[in-house]
Amino acid sequence: MKKQRPNISIVILAAGGSRRMGRPKQLLLYRGKTMLRHVVETALATGCGGVFVVVGAHATQVRAEIAALPVTVVENSAWEQGMSSSLCAGLSAVQHSDSDVSAVLLLTADQPLISVPLLAGMIETFVSSGKDIVACSYAGTRGVPALFARTLFSELMTLNGDKGAKAVLQRHAGEVATVAFPEGACDVDTDADYQQLQILDTPAAKP
Repeated sequence: MKKQRPNISIVILAAGGSRRMGRPKQLLLYRGKTMLRHVVETALATGCGGVFVVVGAHATQVRAEIAALPVTVVENSAWEQGMSSSLCAGLSAVQHSDSDVSAVLLLTADQPLISVPLLAGMIETFVSSGKDIVACSYAGTRGVPALFARTLFSELMTLNGDKGAKAVLQRHAGEVATVAFPEGACDVDTDADYQQLQILDTPAAKP
């Protein structure tokens, strides 16, 4: 049975310490903007109900970068406990802000190749598929960006450590609709990743 048009909020996880990078990767430049701003502006362009950005490490710098944008900034003081703590902080803020939210779309600040058509396609797949989860497929796996129905919020909030939402995706493998996003394999954790991103984004590298 098809779902009604859902009330979806977006949570962007941007609290990490960028240990492997050695500097805040959220603030690395991509197409003349920081990666964080690019992801936030992409999320805003979907027209979803609310956009929540979870900050932690480098919070002052990260807040300043998005201060002028119409988003809710959520500070996760426990960010060193892993990605799950940021996920819980974001979900708590969403539910406090909107008791009628029906799903949440999870993004990370280190996947700059996301686009409005990709996110819109995920939302459309959620509406049409009847599944409670929509995840992106890339590099032989399924992961974020990922969309979760409200029925899974309580389970997501029991996660701990640095697992993120992957554990819930695995437990509910039969309830997941997928959207192809081969560019999702490009996430920026190291200087080498960042250099590869810049190579991929040059005109000579594009078909």
